[in-house]
Amino acid sequence: MTTIYDVIRRPLITEKSNIQNTELHQYTFEVAHGASKTLVKDAIETLFEVSVVSVNVINVPLKYSRKWRNRRLSVRRGAYKKAIVTLAPGDTIEAFEGVK
Repeated sequence: MTTIYDVIRRPLITEKSNIQNTELHQYTFEVAHGASKTLVKDAIETLFEVSVVSVNVINVPLKYSRKWRNRRLSVRRGAYKKAIVTLAPGDTIEAFEGVK
């Protein structure tokens, strides 16, 4: 990693992450494979100007599928690293808020 802009790749917005946003003040991001918890925390705090309480990191594995004719494996979805960031109760990130 050279800069904090290389650590965070994109926000993950799903139904589960929307529930986590509203009830638990947690936000989900896809991060680089070499990112650690401290790098993610520093990147979120500087980019979005919020205070981070905790960071959980999850390695999401590959998703395989089989061909019907020859039964060979092929990769349907690649592996990535996911970070769930818990913010202080008063802080929010505008990208996740949706239509108001």
